[in-house]
Amino acid sequence: MKIDVPYGKDGSMSATISDDIKVDFLEANDVTIGDEDKNIKDSINNPINSKSFKDFLSNAKKVLVIVNDATRPTPTTKILEFIFDDLKRIDYNFIIATGAHRGPSREEYLQIFGSFYEEIKDRIIVHDARVEEDMVFLGKSTNGTSMYVNKAGVEADKIVIISSVEPHYFAGYTGGRKSFLPGIAGYKTIEQNHKLALAPEAKALALEGNPVHEDMIDAIKTVKQEIFSIMTVLDKNHKVYATCCGHINDSFHAAIEIANEVFAAPLEEKADIVVSIVKFPQDIDLYQAQKGIDNAKLALKKDGIMILVAKCRCGIGGKAFADLLGSSDTPRAALETIEKGYVLGYHKAAKMAEIGLWAQMWGVTDVEPQIISKLFIKPFDDLQTAIDMALEEKGKDSSVLFLMDGGLIVPLVK
Repeated sequence: MKIDVPYGKDGSMSATISDDIKVDFLEANDVTIGDEDKNIKDSINNPINSKSFKDFLSNAKKVLVIVNDATRPTPTTKILEFIFDDLKRIDYNFIIATGAHRGPSREEYLQIFGSFYEEIKDRIIVHDARVEEDMVFLGKSTNGTSMYVNKAGVEADKIVIISSVEPHYFAGYTGGRKSFLPGIAGYKTIEQNHKLALAPEAKALALEGNPVHEDMIDAIKTVKQEIFSIMTVLDKNHKVYATCCGHINDSFHAAIEIANEVFAAPLEEKADIVVSIVKFPQDIDLYQAQKGIDNAKLALKKDGIMILVAKCRCGIGGKAFADLLGSSDTPRAALETIEKGYVLGYHKAAKMAEIGLWAQMWGVTDVEPQIISKLFIKPFDDLQTAIDMALEEKGKDSSVLFLMDGGLIVPLVK
């Protein structure tokens, strides 16, 4: 059996596996894609618990549009096709909700804004969480997090959010409230919030009792301006399956139910070897591609082998998590360091180290072997070699599961 998997934006990798080996594939659930344009237009015109978009803008003086950065598959350009004619009649700015990520490259600006970029480029703010003078204090959350957000979010009298809703490995789901925290929040605020990801309740598909989510909801409560939220749900091919617009929380929760139809994938049993493919754009670096590791653990047997397939176009990504893992002799040692004091990024290291206690992590990436090997990930140049060695180690009776969109699919063992 020859198996081809995506690698990078336009590339692929392949491996041939004997027909004697038990091989299964877990993909996002198949859903029927209708007329995408009609889907978006109807939702914008008939929002949930909100005025229509035109009415929302009717008395606006200054509008801030919050959009995702290039690590998300959100179809921002497609949404703008339906709202920009109304938006450009008033004073507006866009802000890229980078959270603690870096700002976009020229190519990534085009990935986000497409053909609109040239017209709006002078109205784009790139959020930088580290610039304290750009932040304003809005109060404290019930968990004690000091809420600092970009002043652009306070200076506008109305806010539009364009985002997408998918499972998230510690926030429960992306989308909605996440555009504010971590999207346009200050660095210390993000750090305090992400420390809560160490709690066992902070996991994919979980909102109730999830302290990270609760913190994000508290952040939304501090926002006094009227918000119009545009939440998309994409299928496995990044086509628009549904759009939920209107009230920030109501549109988010409506999108969650639909996102589960796509990304919560039932699985009969766990496998000895799980190959987790992280697709573009989540393959930007290991920091983002780690989501494919965390989702894959749900499908992996104890003492199994997980093979991450992610180009990691920009290398490792987050420095703090890499430095911690790289300076630790064992996963247990990394976890002991985290217990002594939290730094933003350590939640990522903790999730990886926890897996390292009971399974092996291998990686087919473009990251230099001497770098990734320090992070408890055994490096490989190609998928075929990794598969062959995994089968040799686990035996010909072992089972192999390909998680075909590891950054988004959440395996649910029946």
